[in-house]
Amino acid sequence: MNLLILGATGPTGRHVVDLARQSSDRVTVLARRPEALEDLAHQVTVVAGDATSQHDVAKAMAGQDVVISALGRSTSVRADDLFTRAAAAVIGAAKEVGVSRLVWLSSFGVGDTFRSASPAQKVMYSTFLRNIYANKEISEKAIRASGLDWTLVYPTMLTKGPAKGTYLVGERLPMKGNPTISRADVADFLYKAAHSPEWIHRDAVITD
Repeated sequence: MNLLILGATGPTGRHVVDLARQSSDRVTVLARRPEALEDLAHQVTVVAGDATSQHDVAKAMAGQDVVISALGRSTSVRADDLFTRAAAAVIGAAKEVGVSRLVWLSSFGVGDTFRSASPAQKVMYSTFLRNIYANKEISEKAIRASGLDWTLVYPTMLTKGPAKGTYLVGERLPMKGNPTISRADVADFLYKAAHSPEWIHRDAVITD
């Protein structure tokens, strides 16, 4: 499979890259800082560019089978329109070059998933993360209406822990307190979803 990974220099995206390069997939990454991936120079194709530029995304997307987006804002609580601009670029590029499969990393609490959040989660989502979540929700409405074969992935609070491989996945999951999941397990699901039709046109909530 020809696989394009966006957000590959981030902590979750790097886990996806590591999983993909250990397989027989041909991996391409689009990165604003290609030098951050110098250690993978002979294992993946690195394209310099910005995930919010349709031109750059289309250049990297040509010839791909699946796009995985693990874009994020690190520790920032401001979206700066990253997700809406990236979604527009990806949707436009996908139609331009003829790629239909998209696996998109979101966050639990965005959009309809907010309704099933615990009281503790709702406080955090509606205060500290309000700006980012609002931007993510707009971007995902565009993805749902795009005609692409999308999967939207909603992990609970991310940790730096090792992969457990025993996480829960469902379109709706009951929540208590403020559950977590490791970035390594999130990457595992992103990678598996890209290789299966099971989650096409579905929301995937994941947590430990």
